[in-house]
Formats: sequence, C-alpha cells, structure tokens
Amino acid sequence: LRRFYSYLPLSNKEKAPFLGGLVWSDEPDYSLDTLVPNNPNQPYDMKELIHKVVDDEDFFELQPDYAKNIIIGFARIGGQTAGIVANQPLVLAGCLDIKSSIKAARFVRFCDAFNIPVVTLVDVPGFMPGTAQEYGGIIKHGAKLLYAYADCTVPKVTVITRKAYGGAYDVMASKHLRGDVNFAWPSAEIAVMGPKGAVEIIFREEKGDPSKISEREAEYKAKFANPFVAGRRGYIDDVIMPHETRKRIARSLASFSDKNP
Repeated sequence: LRRFYSYLPLSNKEKAPFLGGLVWSDEPDYSLDTLVPNNPNQPYDMKELIHKVVDDEDFFELQPDYAKNIIIGFARIGGQTAGIVANQPLVLAGCLDIKSSIKAARFVRFCDAFNIPVVTLVDVPGFMPGTAQEYGGIIKHGAKLLYAYADCTVPKVTVITRKAYGGAYDVMASKHLRGDVNFAWPSAEIAVMGPKGAVEIIFREEKGDPSKISEREAEYKAKFANPFVAGRRGYIDDVIMPHETRKRIARSLASFSDKNP
C-alpha cells in the first residue's frame, strides 16, 4: 500500500510526484530492436518492453489477474510518475474485450483525476469478436475506454509497436482522441485490418491462387499496413527505432510537464 501511495500526489489538485536530482540512464537498449517477432501472428511479452523503458525496471502492476489481455500499472520514466496502459499479445492476441475495456477505462480516469500522465503501448488487432461479447455490450463498454481517453486532460504519450487495426486503434490513445505524442516502431501496422483479412475480402475471387494472394498481401502491407502512411497524414508524430523508446517517452513527458487542462 505504501508503494502504491508513492505514485500519487497528496491531493487531486497537485501534480504527480517527480523524483528529481537523480541520474537516469538514457543508454539505448538494443534488445528491444528484436522484441517484436517477424511473424505478425507470433506473440511476445509486452511486460518485457515495460520493464525496459521504466526507471530501474520498477513497474507496479494493478489487477494482474483480471483481464490479462491488457496491462495497467504505475511506473516512473525519467523520474516522472506515469500510468502505463499496454495491450498484452500473449493473451487473446491483445484484443480488447469487455473486461479489458472496463479495466483500462477506470485506470485512465483514475490517472486523469490525480494528474498522472498516461503512457500507452499499443499492439491491438481489434475488438474481440463473438456473440458473447456482443450480447454483453462490447460497443458500450468499448466506448467507455474511448471516452476516457478523449476526456483525459493529462499528457498522453502513445507508442505503437505492431498491430493497430480498426476501431481498437482509435480507442488506444490515438491522435484522433487528442493524444499529445504518438510514436510508432517501424514494425507498426496501422490499418483498417490486417493484410490477410483485407486481401481475402477485397480479392476473394483470387482466393484459389496462393501466389496471387501472397502478392496482394505484400502490396496491401506496402501501401497501407505500415506507419509511414499514417505519418504522412499526421496521425503519427515520428517513427522511432525501438531502442530509442525510453528516451523519447521521457523527453515527451518532460516537455508536457506543464500541460494545462
């Protein structure tokens, strides 16, 4: 409990705690350059990225056993307290469902209430499909997360590591929801849907020809499923190398430390 309170200001009228006077390493961690597998369907542990970008690899996770497909918790980056929200590709491929949407929305609102900046790490292929989710109200609960980010007045820094598809991309602190700084790794795929699914719909008459389908998938990825198209449209501020992530987040938090609602 004491550790939890160390991340909070004394009241909701004060700024989040900042540990000044300490020297934090800005040495690039090149192991992050190989964190995301070449196979887009292969999962990886998002917690590894979190531990490598926060100070002293110290991450205080909240609700670790509930809705494991999304990670929330507190950490410090460059001395600045921040709330971390991250998709977890190891569980349900990082999809957003009812429980994860509620979990993340409550946390974002909590951070906003106590002036704690929010850092969002994105690898989300979409919302969880299925009648159970539809009957349970996935649209209503997904909208809670969207509204929480849109209504949030604290600094919001987003890093897209791989998949950012459709409405789920919009919900995860995108520029469309007034995100302050949005970075993307070169491996980011920002599109309506993945190349395979899109090609199977658009070119379904060529489904029987594997070579043509493969060619169409490569064409779709080159034209749409990459961070550069989004960057040209202003939805991404910069495409960064993974080993630069910690430094760029820390500098962004510092530059927005005086942000007013």
